[in-house]
Amino acid sequence: MKEDLLDEEIISKTLDFAYNSSIEGMGVFSSAEDLAREYLKENNNDKIKAAESLVNWQIAKAGTSGFVTGLGGILTLPVTLPANLTSVLFIQLRMIAAIAAIAGLDVKSDKVKTLAYSCLTGSSAVEILKQVGITIGTKLTHVMIRKISIETIKQINKAVGFRLLTKFGTTGAINFGKAVPIFGGVISGGFDAVTTKTIGDISIEVFLGEG
Repeated sequence: MKEDLLDEEIISKTLDFAYNSSIEGMGVFSSAEDLAREYLKENNNDKIKAAESLVNWQIAKAGTSGFVTGLGGILTLPVTLPANLTSVLFIQLRMIAAIAAIAGLDVKSDKVKTLAYSCLTGSSAVEILKQVGITIGTKLTHVMIRKISIETIKQINKAVGFRLLTKFGTTGAINFGKAVPIFGGVISGGFDAVTTKTIGDISIEVFLGEG
């Protein structure tokens, strides 16, 4: 049991570190909000087109050599997860947070952060959010997000953690690549286009209400 708790703590720390880094910017990577502004400008402030363009860019560029390694040794944590996986998580959360920012939401909000974490589970996000009364495909507004209770946040975090821990097990970080789609697609420092698109599409559904 102690080992399970440690795994949960590692996952939690890694998620928080990567998300906070994504909204602050890291190394050569601009912040999620700057990224959102860039894509909105390029797409005449059309939120859906901006988000879709961002996801397509991730798919096209994420597999290139050096995209992940461009973070160098910056993304390191005093935990057992390899730095390259932390880097992947940073890039994926940056994409999700940028989509939330495109939607006009406060990415520094703990509630938005929790919703972003749910997107990392891919298609499982639909079930996780449905269980707490949040319907995927309905545009989230500031008012709706403010109404999300602390108890609901805890339920979402628990469900997300359960999805990760179920596949993570207690055998160590070497198997963490199988935990969620973002890690499963890592091959030689690249991403799997299909799983990246799944996460991007789910993020658009969650934050912009477009399926």
